[in-house]
Order: sequence, then structure tokens, then C-alpha cells
Amino acid sequence: MESYDGSFYFAGGERLFSLIIKEKLLGKTLATSELDEQRITKKVALAVFSSDALSSVAYATEEIVLVLILAGSKVLGLSVPIAFAIVALLAILSISYRQVISAYPGGGGSYIVATENLGHEAGLAAGASILIDYILTVAVSISAGVAAITSALPALAPDKVSLAIGFIILIAFFNLRGTKESGKIFSIPTYGFILSIMALILMGFVKIALGYHFNVPVPKEQVVITQSLTLFLILRAFASGCTALTGVEAISNGVQSFKKPSAKNARTTLTAMVLILSSMFIGITLLVKMLGVLPSESETIISQLAHVIFGNGFFYYGIQTATAAILVLAANTSFADFPRVASIMAQDGYMPKQLRDRGSRLAYSNGIIALSAFAVFLIVLFKGDTHALIPLYAVGVFMSFTLSQAGMVKHWQKSDDPGRQRKAIINGLGAVTTFIVFIILTVTKFIHGAWMVIALIPPLIWIFKKIKNHYDSLYKKISIDNLLDGDKKCFILPESRKRTVVVLIGSPYTRADVEAVREARLLVTGNFHVVHVATDKAEAEELYDEWNKYETGVPLEIVPSPYRILTSAVIERLKEIEEERDDDQIYVVIPEIVSLSFWAQLLHHQTALVLKLRLLFWKRVVVISYPIYPFLEQ
Repeated sequence: MESYDGSFYFAGGERLFSLIIKEKLLGKTLATSELDEQRITKKVALAVFSSDALSSVAYATEEIVLVLILAGSKVLGLSVPIAFAIVALLAILSISYRQVISAYPGGGGSYIVATENLGHEAGLAAGASILIDYILTVAVSISAGVAAITSALPALAPDKVSLAIGFIILIAFFNLRGTKESGKIFSIPTYGFILSIMALILMGFVKIALGYHFNVPVPKEQVVITQSLTLFLILRAFASGCTALTGVEAISNGVQSFKKPSAKNARTTLTAMVLILSSMFIGITLLVKMLGVLPSESETIISQLAHVIFGNGFFYYGIQTATAAILVLAANTSFADFPRVASIMAQDGYMPKQLRDRGSRLAYSNGIIALSAFAVFLIVLFKGDTHALIPLYAVGVFMSFTLSQAGMVKHWQKSDDPGRQRKAIINGLGAVTTFIVFIILTVTKFIHGAWMVIALIPPLIWIFKKIKNHYDSLYKKISIDNLLDGDKKCFILPESRKRTVVVLIGSPYTRADVEAVREARLLVTGNFHVVHVATDKAEAEELYDEWNKYETGVPLEIVPSPYRILTSAVIERLKEIEEERDDDQIYVVIPEIVSLSFWAQLLHHQTALVLKLRLLFWKRVVVISYPIYPFLEQ
């Protein structure tokens, strides 16, 4: 007979694995009181919250050109006015989100704004949209980063999915160490990318001004005109370029991560991000037009520009390294914001409560792990193809933009702020423009994959509501009010009822078994059973004879288990007892020996743990562990 002394709680092992190994990997466990010390400066925040937006210059221009080239290379000059239109929209958004930060310094962005001003339905739509966008941000940015690597090192192309998954795990690991520490690590590649792109743009314009002759390679793929230039095609190119705007809302979601004064520092960081992003985006687009660079399946546009301007030497590989690094680390914006938004929604009861709490390093660890899992799924599903993921991208974020700005208009209407009319006009302009862009994105990208994002939002809202209903129903049922005696501030005493007690013992039975029987008898107000599951007939007979040598006063029940399935045999016997004692509460007592080290734990069966899990959903059964600590005794 298998003994029920399998220890699944062990002091030494718990210390070894939950503290020592975790602290070695993630760092010293931080107290809640240290939260203010984890706030970050504007310089670090620019790297943490802006890497997504800044990195988009590596592919936003390329996405515009890839659409325009369908009408031939002669129309590629339209990329410049399209880029300026996107920058104008970026300016409107930045002013609007500066007002969001001022009005909601606690963070939460579009979800909080929409919920408080437009209602729960709008808030859930905004929450679903932005969470989807964050997941897509990780998948797109990581895929684009791997594309930059494989452009410079084509031999790695067959392993792009594995590389992408590895980068996701690496970024998740650093984020589990906390926002402050991950921000410091990721600041270096972010600022390295800014400097390298600025150097590329500056050197390009200088060489153009000096009349330098550029040797622009002709792509192996022949340009074939497949569409005529139409308004729809121009709008589609504009929609593709709007990927440059993703990540703009990130700072408004993470205001509480900034050092105090948080709102002021967040607004300053937002403005700096917009200025840097705009100058890089316009600069890259102008260089592509002026140099006549064409899109290629084998090499990104940034790689081609670096080749043309700097040649194939140190500076080229430096730019490619910086580009790959920022594209990979752009995912960090999502890792900073997805867990935060999920935590706020979990506090409201719309997401699992596990996402609400901070981990050992004060990061939202469960949210980080959940985001990693979703992103890996997308990478595998779309085989790490950036162009396959891009059509799904930005649709959700513009829905959240629109709901956020519309919510701010309602907010100013209710406010007594002296500048409320001017601020309402600014946010109203933001709502109208982002809604127009949302419609354009939806129409132009619908058949290319945007329909999946649109279709996913209603089911997500339904899931959020089901989670909320579960929690509301649960808390209503377990409320302490159910135990109060009418209007009296006292508890209703429970009715007296019989308790059937079942003690499970192993073979050979030990002091743990005997002590459990002795203690369990104190609980008895009804029937008492001592049960042994027999997997070996001879061993069971020996145990029975041994038990009867002592005057325990309790008969031993032998339950045969010819197929050696211990938990099933126990379950069957408990069912019989339940039928026999229709009005009783059944207490199942399991003796357990507690080990003090992990290696000792491995030497014991885990029958008790399995049995507890199986009995967890049995309404009338209460499971009691009776532990003894032989290694702590003198």
C-alpha cells in the first residue's frame, strides 16, 4: 500500500525554490514600501514607453512604399505628403494625450477614460482594443527585428521563428526583474538607435547637398504595375504608414511609473518622443524618395539606405545592429503597459485576479507571462512574417484612440476647468481624426487581416463580462452578510449536525497515522472510519493483523484496489459513505510527513496532493491534512 506521507509542503524546499533561486534569477524581493524607489526618470521612461513608437520608423516608410509600388515606381513620391499627413495626425494625438495625462495622472489611458466618461461597454471595447494591440506590437516588433538581423545575416533566415521566440523570452525575463532595472538595460539600444538613424539622415542629406553620386542597387524583383493609382490605394498606403502612431498612448497608461511630479514628467517625455519620432520618420521618407530606393523582398529599406550612404562597412553593421535592437526592444513598451492595463481591469473584476497583483520585483509578473504566451502563439501562427502581421496592426489602437478622445470631450463637458472649452475642442478634433483613420484602416486592411481584430473584440468583451459576472456572483454568495442575523450585528450560529470523519492510513502504518486517528476522534459527532486502500492482498492482511494487536477502539476498513489506482478507490468509498450518511458533512483526514528539503520531497509519493485536488470540488467533503515534523523533533 502506498503511504500517504507524501509531503507537498516543505519548509526547506519552499525557501530553496521560491526565494533563493528566484532571487538569483530576478534579484532581491522588493517590499511594497519600495514602490516609489522603482519609479523611473524621463530619460529611462523614453526608452521604456517610447521604444515601440520610435522603432516604427524602421518599417513605417517601407509599409507606405510597399503599397504605392503596386501602381509603379513613378508614384513613390506620394510617400512624402503621406508621411507629413501622418506627422500632422501625430501632433494632434500628442496634444490630446498631454491633456489625458493631466486629467488622469493615475494612468490607465483609454480604458479608464472611456469607462468613466462613456460607460463600461466603451471601456471594455477600449481595453480589448489596446490589449490586442499590445500583443500585436510584441509580435510585429520582434518579427521586424529578426528581419533586420536576417537582412544582414541571410544564413539565419530559416531560424527566424526560433530567434523571435528567444527574444520574447529574454525581454520577458528582464521585465520580470522590474521596470526600473529593465529600463536601464534597454536605454542603451534605444538611444543608440536614435543616434544611428539621426546620423544616417544627416549624412544622407549632406552627401546629397554635396552632389555625391549614389550607387542605388536595383532590386532583383521586377516592378510590376498591378493597380492604377486611386484614392483607395493612397488611403491604403496612409493606413499602412499609420503604424508609426502605435505606442503614442503608452505614456498615458504608465504615468505612475514616472518619478514625481509624475504627470509633468510624463507630458515632457511624450513631447520629446513625438519630436524625435517625427524628425526620423520624415527624414527617412525624404531620403527614400530622393535616392530612389525601392522595396525589396530580401532587404529592408533601412538596410538599403545604410548600404547606399555608408557602404558595407562598420557604420552599416552598426545601423543594422541598432535597428534590430530597437525593433526587438520595441516590444518592451507592451511589456511595460499590457500588464498595467490588465491589472487595472482585473481590479475592476473584468480579468482574472491573478493579473492584479505585483510580483516579487514589484512588476506585474503574471501579466508579463500572459503577454509572452500570446505573442509566441502569434509568432508561430504567422511564422514570424512581419508583412503578414502588419495588416492586423494599428486597427485596435485607433479604436482605443477614438474612445479615449471622445471620453475626454465628455470629461471636459462635466468639468469646471477654466479652459474646458478649448480642451474639449482639442480632444474633439483628436476623436474625429482618429475615427476617420480607424475607418480608413478598417476598410483598406479588412480583407488583408484587419477583420480578425475587429471580429475578436466582441468575444473579448463577452469574456470580460463573464469574468465580472463570476466574481460578482461569487462575492455575493460568500459575503459575510449571509451570516448576519437579520438587522442584528451578530452571526447566525450554525445548526448542530453530525460529522462523519474518514482517516486514510498507509502501509506500514506509522506514528503519523496513529496520531491522526487520535486527533480525528475529537472531531467526531457521528460516524468514524479508518480506511486503508489495499493494492497488495498479503500486505493488507499483515496490516490488518498489526492494527488489531492494539486497542485503538476503531475497526480498520480494507478497501481493495486490484488496479492499484489509490485515489479512485478512495473516491468510490467516500461516495458510498456519502450515500449512507445523507445529512453529514464528511471530513477526510490525511496524515502527512513533512520533509525539510527538496531532495527528500522527491522520495515521497504525491498521493495526498492528487487526492486533495480531486476532492476540491466535492461540496460535502472537507479535507484536513495532519502533518508531523519528525526532522524538527529533538
